[in-house]
Amino acid sequence: MRLNPFTGAYLTDPASIWQRILDDPDGVHYAEDLGLWLISRHADVRRALADATTFANALTLAPVYEVCPAAMNVLMRLDAPPTTAAADPPAHPRTRRALRATFANTAERVEAEYGAIVRRRVDQLVARLAARQGDRVDLVPELTTELPLLVVLDILGVPDADIARIRSWADGQIALLWGHPDEAEQVRLAQGLLDFWHYCEELVRQRVDGGHRGDDFIGRTLAYRDDDDAVLTVSEVASLAFNLLVAGHETTAGLLAHALDQALSSPRHWSAIAADPGAVPAFVAETLRFAPAIDGWLRVTSQDVTLGTVTIPAGARCLLLIGAANRDPAVFTDPQKFHPHRADVGNHLSFGHGPHFCIGAALARLEAEIALTRLAESIPGLKLASEQRRSYKPNVAFRSHHTLLATIDVTASADVPATQAGAPAEARVA
Repeated sequence: MRLNPFTGAYLTDPASIWQRILDDPDGVHYAEDLGLWLISRHADVRRALADATTFANALTLAPVYEVCPAAMNVLMRLDAPPTTAAADPPAHPRTRRALRATFANTAERVEAEYGAIVRRRVDQLVARLAARQGDRVDLVPELTTELPLLVVLDILGVPDADIARIRSWADGQIALLWGHPDEAEQVRLAQGLLDFWHYCEELVRQRVDGGHRGDDFIGRTLAYRDDDDAVLTVSEVASLAFNLLVAGHETTAGLLAHALDQALSSPRHWSAIAADPGAVPAFVAETLRFAPAIDGWLRVTSQDVTLGTVTIPAGARCLLLIGAANRDPAVFTDPQKFHPHRADVGNHLSFGHGPHFCIGAALARLEAEIALTRLAESIPGLKLASEQRRSYKPNVAFRSHHTLLATIDVTASADVPATQAGAPAEARVA
């Protein structure tokens, strides 16, 4: 089987490919074009995410193609220790404890510690958009990528002046690891990734040398470390910041773009959000299931493992198709339909499962919910531009929109469609 994730239908409608894979009775396939085993069924993906012993993380951040020698020479100089996505025991349980202690990861803690930051940044960006009455804007650079990056910079204590290069570095890392760049681009992106790592090292080193830790994430993590390398090394603190600067904004950027795409693609969706802000959390939850920001993730088998009738050999790289698992009819009713109030939405795997469950899940939800609510309040007539066409950047993991072209209209009122008395909630927004 061939997945062809860098061309054709996968760049406009990956769900059609997931459907074809799910319909095949084997459930597990080898993709000759990628050299990866494809795991698509919900039960199998959930098992792989939960079992970090059999499905190890060591190669999660290794490129999905053979890197050219010049780029590999650059990457060999990257000495960031694995702390999050690419870490396995014994390092991962230790660094995970550090993250839980220093990064708010429950809805209550996120609201208490980061809520004011999120609302300030949302208000800033929404006001900027609302001031452009009648203009056509691209919501990707103007909102969906900028908001989560500004928030994570505030949380980590990184200056706003660095936003442009951090965004470029983070985008470059995703393209380098999970995209399909040519050799010249591989070298450029590899050098950018090395520069990004050195930037994070310097951020932490300045705090250590200056003795002023502060109350942001880097300061808290250094305080947690308390000069004890057995707890965390200084390089591991830098590595945590390095990973959060990518994962802390790229995934939320994708979630927000997907949510706006779904909301604005149907006037009834946007009208329902404007009329009832209480419906926003359910809308965000269904967006996570229907259009996950990360729809594929990598693991490597530490031993032979049998899924159904197929045995995957030890040492094989596997692509866990989270997007397909979220549409498995064995788990979800009418999985190809977007139902914001579906009862089974909590079974989605978009934040992972098990020991590597996304530490930023609660923050991502809060950002998306506040952004959608404030945007609908301030720009009730927001609508997609007629020339907007859905397309995604070529990638096997991150599902990122190229554009989200929309027209600003702050004067139009929300056109809430009439519903029959007693109609189910789904009917108002589906």
